[in-house]
Amino acid sequence: MSNIPETGRTSRVTVRLIAIQILVFSLLLTLGGRLWYLQIRNGQEYANEAKSNHVQQVIEPATRGSILDARGVPLADNQTRLVVSASRTELLKMKDDGKGVLGRLSKVLGMSEKEIRNKTRLCDAKTPQPCWNGSPYQPIPITDEATTQQALQIRERSEDFPGISAEPTAVRRYAAPGSANTAQVLGYLSPVTDEEITKAKDSHSPLLRSDQIGRSGLERTYDSDLRGKAGVTRYEVDNLGRVIGQTKSEKGEAGASVVTSIDARVQALAEKELAQAMKDARKEIDRNTNRPYEADSGAVVVMEAKTGRVVAMASNPDYDPNAWVGGIDAKDYKRLTTKGSNYPLLNRAIQAQAAPGSIFKVVPTAAAVNAGYDFNGSYPCGSSYSIGGQVFKNFESQSHGSIDLGRALEVSCDTVFYKLSHDEWKKDGGLKPKKDAKNWFYKTAHQFGLGAETGIDLPNEVTGRVPDRQWKKDFWKANKAGWCKQAKNWPKKRDFDTLLAREGCLEGMKLHAYDSVNYAIGQGDTLVTPIQMATIYAAISNGGTLFNPSVGKAVISPNGKNVREIKAQPHGKLPVSRATLKQMDGALAGVATRGTAAWRFGGWPQSKIPMHAKTGTAEVYGKQTTSWFATYTKDYSILMTISQGGTGSGASGPAVRKIYDALYGVDAKGGINPKAALLPRPQEALPKIEKDGTIQAQPIKPVAAPPTAPPGRREQ
Repeated sequence: MSNIPETGRTSRVTVRLIAIQILVFSLLLTLGGRLWYLQIRNGQEYANEAKSNHVQQVIEPATRGSILDARGVPLADNQTRLVVSASRTELLKMKDDGKGVLGRLSKVLGMSEKEIRNKTRLCDAKTPQPCWNGSPYQPIPITDEATTQQALQIRERSEDFPGISAEPTAVRRYAAPGSANTAQVLGYLSPVTDEEITKAKDSHSPLLRSDQIGRSGLERTYDSDLRGKAGVTRYEVDNLGRVIGQTKSEKGEAGASVVTSIDARVQALAEKELAQAMKDARKEIDRNTNRPYEADSGAVVVMEAKTGRVVAMASNPDYDPNAWVGGIDAKDYKRLTTKGSNYPLLNRAIQAQAAPGSIFKVVPTAAAVNAGYDFNGSYPCGSSYSIGGQVFKNFESQSHGSIDLGRALEVSCDTVFYKLSHDEWKKDGGLKPKKDAKNWFYKTAHQFGLGAETGIDLPNEVTGRVPDRQWKKDFWKANKAGWCKQAKNWPKKRDFDTLLAREGCLEGMKLHAYDSVNYAIGQGDTLVTPIQMATIYAAISNGGTLFNPSVGKAVISPNGKNVREIKAQPHGKLPVSRATLKQMDGALAGVATRGTAAWRFGGWPQSKIPMHAKTGTAEVYGKQTTSWFATYTKDYSILMTISQGGTGSGASGPAVRKIYDALYGVDAKGGINPKAALLPRPQEALPKIEKDGTIQAQPIKPVAAPPTAPPGRREQ
């Protein structure tokens, strides 16, 4: 029994309770103070830190759809390559920021450490290429050309290469089946920019940083179809880049395939014949300059006459679009974009514009009939035509007496068209145009579709030029200041350029008689593109319908179940009556049988496959003449042009003949061998689609063009 009084025990308990109360109160006071410190005094700081915990995306790029020819042959598809990539997040976790790993990697890949480091650094306003402009949480590709041995070394020694992966990945391939390069038609890819991402944010096809998008050609036109939908895995990361969780992900979807109207066999032949025609032209001596023709560029278009679909389109000089795969280096980019290379990225079939020469004469022929002149009337074809003291000569000063408009087309008589155009110019008021001027020769050109885009499904088409009165005024306003400034040097400087500047300053707004007569034969300020003229001659063939030229034929979903056919779209009619069109058709057949193109079509089976043609030799100030050759049958329109190549039939004629021989299987004796024919009729049906969605491709067997019959008598 304890001797401690009851009051003593009670006091000790009281002290303990008070101590506990003080302790609890102190803890509460401390906690409250800490909460005040965190929420009030430093609340904004911690709120900012919390905001730095955010979601980052890791993208699995979609497999881009293929671009196929009309028979299902891949022109652009994907190739599995061994891609070595680096995780920047993992590298930055290392004490040396991954320098040691990248050093070891450089030895395995045979690349310099500097090159690898540059590829893994992030792009910004101060960082030049090469650098990575994608997400820092995305694996950064270092090379897509790793060998199997290199990939095995990296994977087997994973402890030496943390943050480095070597995986098979699909990358773009431009297959060039049967040597059909098709570069300018296909285009190329490059990484998306921040500006493009922002612009597409609210569209039906938003862009991701990992996306490669089409920059030209079909890759650009059908980019949203081809690109597909990338797979997205979202990670929540803190402000140090550490992954702290995973959020919702999205499954990717492969891109659709685009079937084109291009036939790879015809494309390969067109490219080959254009290149050969240019080489042959360089062997010929230009009688005006006494030096070989430069033949520095050219284009050829093979078009279905009844639909406007493009079967082949070649532009020279060309390039290998595979140079862009994986990123183009500075050396290759410079080679493709400098004056010395003559700009091979240009698709000269739709972007080169030049005076058309005599292939333009179908336009003033139609204009003359519309103005009231009789197609079968009698018109003097003298050796020259004079306006005041200025003499305009016929080609090689030839004279054919009085002829009708059909014969004027056949022999390409300049003086007939000089007089017709001059007479109409005078009727319209000459230098003082009437308010009700008919302007038949210019109005008809616009109705033929010149001076405007054809509507082809390829980007960056140019319009050419119809130099009518309104154009003269607009051009004068735009250039008056420069002309007048240069004209102040007159008469101290009497060179041709200063003389032109002086005339432009004083009278550049006026449509002169010499403007009108030069225009009538496709010269002067007149500019056209090859695709425009191919479209016009196709329209003459099909009865007068002008179609939007097209390359895309159908878009097919990855599983093959959804097929969106791209229909041929007409955009107008030639301003020509059926009777006049029939007469023009007969005259153009005469060009191929007894006119300026006859020597190129000797032995052609005209009774079975009627051929129609028009030659053109355009003069260009400061350059050698441009060769033009426009043709058509009931199935196709083929046009070729060679800059600084010489005459139409001389430079372009042989190549066009060989393309026709191959299409129809025409042999040297004028016989037709159906088994040798590449495409005697346009391809109408789409390639077969298998149950699994794959598109069946017909085999490519390069077919050499049949030997052409020996040329007959040469005419210009």
